[in-house]
Amino acid sequence: MAVDDVIETEGKITSVLAGTMFRVELSNKHSVLAHISGKMRKRFIRLTNGDRVKLEMSPYDLNKARIVYRLG
Repeated sequence: MAVDDVIETEGKITSVLAGTMFRVELSNKHSVLAHISGKMRKRFIRLTNGDRVKLEMSPYDLNKARIVYRLG
């Protein structure tokens, strides 16, 4: 997948799941399953309920996403 093929959006973490997985609600009330990117995992960035995050999604599967940045 090329870098140009990602959809960037923002959302809010609604629940923390096992295995560094998160349930994130987007601004259009759509809920996705998201995991942490490698750089965030490497830097030990902590995420909790209510945090706003920036997501990258594939246009092929709109139910899964990767968290790339914590907005606060």
